[in-house]
Amino acid sequence: MKDKKQWPKNDRRKQRNTRPKERHEPVEAAEAEENNFAFGHHASVEALQAGRGNKLFLQEDAHGDKIDLLKKLAKEQAVPVKWVPKQKLDTLSDGGVHQGVVLGITPYEYLTLEDLLAKTSSEDAPFLLILDSLEDPHNFGSILRTADASGVSGVIIPKHRSVGITPVVTKASTGAVEYVPIARVTNLAQSIKQLKEAGYWIFGTDMAGTDYRQWKVAGPIALIIGNEGKGMSAGLKKEVDEMLTIPMTGHVQSLNAGVAAGLLMYEVFRKRSEL
Repeated sequence: MKDKKQWPKNDRRKQRNTRPKERHEPVEAAEAEENNFAFGHHASVEALQAGRGNKLFLQEDAHGDKIDLLKKLAKEQAVPVKWVPKQKLDTLSDGGVHQGVVLGITPYEYLTLEDLLAKTSSEDAPFLLILDSLEDPHNFGSILRTADASGVSGVIIPKHRSVGITPVVTKASTGAVEYVPIARVTNLAQSIKQLKEAGYWIFGTDMAGTDYRQWKVAGPIALIIGNEGKGMSAGLKKEVDEMLTIPMTGHVQSLNAGVAAGLLMYEVFRKRSEL
């Protein structure tokens, strides 16, 4: 891979200087309906602290320090509290592990790609994740949790044929969804071209590629994580600058998407944190 420091000043991948006015995509009605609740202690605390709560449901026999904290946050945010039976919480959380807590929330507001680029423009070496049609909400939540822990700058997901920010994703992320910027785009291939114009190198994952331990992570980079079953789409593979592979000696031929993403995120964190 060519060293970015040697690129000419007029290279087409120079960083943009303009900062577009931030705006959010409208949330579609169907998705807005399914995103109306967060459940579990951590997810509810983070949503309340982010100012997204509008009604707090607590199990009628719940008590303890965690419940006291939630009541305190709800009072500070002027969020009404309602004590309800466990069966009501089971229904609101669609059978999820709610820990006696369900929070009604405002719909998640996704960024546009322009917003995300503006947010990361002050970073010397932003690191973005591109999730290519991820379907499992637990994988998505796990990836967001690791992304927050490892300093990922933001995540890009497609608008269609992909899991969005659902209550299960929010719970699995343990509140990280409130901290990791997420852009939702109509066309991933076009977005990748836009990232290239903004100075990013694009990496993908494949069985044949550069050993991820030799990954050069300097400068703005974006990593594509493919669908759990199909991997990266053929169209996106054409846009990749370099493929990475994770060597394996066992009998399975691939890793879980969340596990692979976590390994690669921490490889970037490790290399950029070396003393």
